[in-house]
Amino acid sequence: MLSDVFGRIHDYLRISVTDRCNLRCLYCMPEEGMPFADSDTLLSYDNIVEVVQSAAALGFRKLRITGGEPLVRPGLDGLIRSLKAIEGIEEISMTTNGMLLSRHAETLRDAGLDRVNISLDTLDPARFRFIARRGGLEQVMAGIEAAARAGLGPIKLNCVLLKGINEDEIGSFLRMSIEHPLHVRFIEYMPIGHDDEQWRNAYLPLSRVMEEAGGLGIPYAPVSRLAGNGPSDNWAFSGASGSFGLIHPVSDRFCAACNRLRLTADGSLQPCLYWMDELNVKQALGNPAAMRELFFRAARLKPENHEMAARLHGEMQTHTPTSRRMSQIGG
Repeated sequence: MLSDVFGRIHDYLRISVTDRCNLRCLYCMPEEGMPFADSDTLLSYDNIVEVVQSAAALGFRKLRITGGEPLVRPGLDGLIRSLKAIEGIEEISMTTNGMLLSRHAETLRDAGLDRVNISLDTLDPARFRFIARRGGLEQVMAGIEAAARAGLGPIKLNCVLLKGINEDEIGSFLRMSIEHPLHVRFIEYMPIGHDDEQWRNAYLPLSRVMEEAGGLGIPYAPVSRLAGNGPSDNWAFSGASGSFGLIHPVSDRFCAACNRLRLTADGSLQPCLYWMDELNVKQALGNPAAMRELFFRAARLKPENHEMAARLHGEMQTHTPTSRRMSQIGG
């Protein structure tokens, strides 16, 4: 098992397959978009399989496919099938915006995908267009239904809370977790690649969620861990079909239990989502021993915690934050 200098065991690799996306969510990339990586600079699917083989030899058991939007890269079912065949890999999940999921859910399930997280920040079509800078709420809802039919569960919905934009929908999302077998995850807006006034003005601590939950007048209690690797604190209302969770990296960092490394689409192994440190795996392709050593180096580089809250309060940090945006890392 791969352990870092703080004794955290790592068994979970997040794999970005593309930095491209069919949305332009305001918390993820600028409105004008990003200078996307050329296709010939991305890791091939065979490259990704090779990296995962080395990771599996070190005890990695769980994978998450991310982007950008992973479903904009063709042939994803073939990659998933190859990854699931690697000895030691027990679970493969995917984070998607859901826009293309309705046409791919069955194929992905047949290839070996176990479950999905679907980004959904609003239930209002006009507000969806404002946040995502594109239309498509109906497509996302169709994707959720297709994932349920395909058995890609438990289905988790990732809702990034934005002050003054979607905080008035917290109650609607909570009621969704009561009425449907869906697991809503409220996520704090993180300053990944852009520590600016937009972030400071839109950041909302998740204490607001618990205030709204108490206001519904329905008892709720902590729930045991759901399938998956997320750092959320999970709760469920009495009689609910689903649950709700809080992922609060800024107000209550979860680094002490971090069990993950990240592989970017262009081949960088990242010890931490927030810091600049990264290692290029391309130099080790074709050399399993060198690839495993890169994983050991990544573990040694991993700091004890990120310091996102320090930026919120204008305090000094001990490392250099990444300049990559969320869509370039994979989240």
